[in-house]
This record gives sequence, structure tokens and C-alpha cells, in this order.
Amino acid sequence: MSDAPALDARAFRTLLGRFATGVTVVTSVDGGTPLGMTANAFSSVSLNPLLVLVCVDRKASMYEPLLRSGHFAVNILAADQQPVAAFFARSGRGVDGGGSMGGVQYRMGKTGSPLIEGSLGWLDCRVWRQYDGGDHTILVGEVVDMELTTSDAVPLLFFGGGYGSFTPRR
Repeated sequence: MSDAPALDARAFRTLLGRFATGVTVVTSVDGGTPLGMTANAFSSVSLNPLLVLVCVDRKASMYEPLLRSGHFAVNILAADQQPVAAFFARSGRGVDGGGSMGGVQYRMGKTGSPLIEGSLGWLDCRVWRQYDGGDHTILVGEVVDMELTTSDAVPLLFFGGGYGSFTPRR
């Protein structure tokens, strides 16, 4: 028996909330309907082949549609896109029969995933592998297309439960 305090999910989440992350919106389609969810559990994986990963909660409204589609895009948000991040962070948002994604402007990528206008850049991916990650699934995507849409915009960050930005010294 250990005298160490019990670990709990809330404390874990609070601690990890002190790690500043970039903010992305992961997009895909389900039967022609565009979908999106805000995600900061995103990382590069490999340069050869070009691979990235996203972690998706199995209870997320986008979980099953994302697995069915077999593709997704990661849209890296700019500081002025905080309303976009907030919109897609609400459960079930972006799923509407009209395909408007709440008025967020987008175009379709090579895979058929929505690419959000005004983002710093995007990666259009095919699901390459998936792995069990507890209450999440780790989706590794092979990048089939990408674009750095602007190199001088300020990124949107998430830290301590809130949004912010960072301007690098040049």
C-alpha cells in the first residue's frame, strides 16, 4: 500500500490545463454534412510518411461519423478565430442539414473534409491507423494535402481554461 494521494481525473485535467496548447478544429463529413469539433489534443507524429494525430473522445458527437468517413482535416486557428473555437467546442455544433457550419466559411479539401477559411493553415488527412487511448481513440492521419495560409498571423492558444494568444519576437 502506498501513502501517495489518490489520483483523480479532475486534478489531472487541471494540471494539464496549465500546459498551453494551440487550438484546432478537426473537420470531416458524414453523409455530405460537414462536421467540426474543437481540439487541442493534436500533434505531429512523423515526417516520413507525413503523419499527425488527434485524440477523439468516444462520447463526442463527431466520434462515429469521423470513423465512418475515414478522413479529417486539422485547421489551425488564428487568434481572431476564438468565436470559431467556441462554436465548435459546444457538443454537437457544426452538425446541421444545411451544411453552414454556423456561418463559418470553408471549402472542401481533397479528402472531402472542410477547410476553414482564415485559419493559419490546415492539414487534410486520411485515417492511417487508430489506437485505443482509454476513453479516447487516437487517430493517426496521413497528410495528403496541406497549406500554410498565413505565416505572420498570431495563433489562438488555450491555457488554464481560457483562450489567449502569443506574438513571437521577430
